Amino acid sequence: MNAVKVGLLGLGTVGGGTATVLLRNADEIQRRVGRAIEISHVAGLGIAEQTIVDAATTKLTEDAFEVVNDPEVSIVVELIGGYTLAKDLVMKAIENGKHVVTANKALIATHGSEIFKAATEKGVSVSYEAAVAGGIPIIKAMREGLAANRIQWIAGIINGTGNFILTEMRDKGRDFDDVLKEAQELGYAEADPTFDVEGIDAAHKLTILASLAFGIELQFDQCYTEGISKITTDDVVYAQELGYSIKHLGITRKTENGIELRVHPTLIPKKRLIANVDGVMNAVLVQGDAVGPTLYYGAGAGAEPTASAVVADIIDTVRTIDAPVEYKVPMLGFQAGSMSSEPVMAIEEIETACYLRMTAMDKPGVLAEVSEVFAKHNISIEAVTQKEPAQGEDNVHLVLLTQIVKESNMSTAIKEVENFDEIIGSIARIRVEQLG
Repeated sequence: MNAVKVGLLGLGTVGGGTATVLLRNADEIQRRVGRAIEISHVAGLGIAEQTIVDAATTKLTEDAFEVVNDPEVSIVVELIGGYTLAKDLVMKAIENGKHVVTANKALIATHGSEIFKAATEKGVSVSYEAAVAGGIPIIKAMREGLAANRIQWIAGIINGTGNFILTEMRDKGRDFDDVLKEAQELGYAEADPTFDVEGIDAAHKLTILASLAFGIELQFDQCYTEGISKITTDDVVYAQELGYSIKHLGITRKTENGIELRVHPTLIPKKRLIANVDGVMNAVLVQGDAVGPTLYYGAGAGAEPTASAVVADIIDTVRTIDAPVEYKVPMLGFQAGSMSSEPVMAIEEIETACYLRMTAMDKPGVLAEVSEVFAKHNISIEAVTQKEPAQGEDNVHLVLLTQIVKESNMSTAIKEVENFDEIIGSIARIRVEQLG
């Protein structure tokens, strides 16, 4: 059989890793597929300086549209990232009847519905395994391995930068800003780390997982997103004392009232496996009605871990390249005409337990006043600790764990307590999940 020709858009970290894996493992891949896969056209800035692909046998260009318009290319691999240009290139590739593989979580989370619709109408596929959790094959697991299940909930550590920061804060007692600076020096965080530390990157990925789990449309704009920049070393220490670890989780859950879709710092019991996923590693915990809990762990980023997922998508595409689209696994795991209209719940509607830390004047009656407000709003306190004031200070930290409470009730109570003269500054709130 003739070789299938692939066009790469981008030869940076992931693009370079993809080319390296395709070339290094060419014989093994051909044994699996039954035909050769060749990189025939590559686009990238400064492409003339690259040393990964053979310029004598591969067309090189700085104009990515040359690749998507190349009649010899059957599969376009989009690895440039971003929204606008990437979308234009993908849509043009689909218009030209080419299959697409992408690692672009932002593109899929925000424009995936439009892209998948165009691909279905054109009879081509769009694959995106590398868009969530790097080298962990979670998309395939959700679409195929767990297809017999009604998925009940997913909780994931799906951003390695945030996980690295929280791990360092816990293990070494460092503060957020100090660890963030090191993460930037190590290349784990960008110069502008907003997408990572404020949860936007994780929200893109969670949006995709929720659609795969529950058959709902991609709704990134409905995802509640909260970052880790306000987590203090005190919070990390107090959580440990209470038997919890703080992780930046993406959580989606199906309830009677709709779908929860939220990214935020979370206290989880230290005995849970996912609580012990440290450093830059990722993990996704999925609860199915038939299989129960399953945990997927591995490298969530990096050149070759991500390339592993990209190349796996290329292989899957080649295996079914001539099959009608209706015979392929649906791009979101559910048939296009059977997507659910279940609403995504507003954060005010969800119910969780909470960890609260407040700074109060060291005087009698403060805790009683706080408890009175909580009782008025149907909030039960499960545990409370008063920390001794630091030397030379008159104020104390009050640390409380509540039982499960409606978010809107908790928010109202916090505002009332913050108005007390005895309470200094704002109250820190971190949601608590048992995950089992």
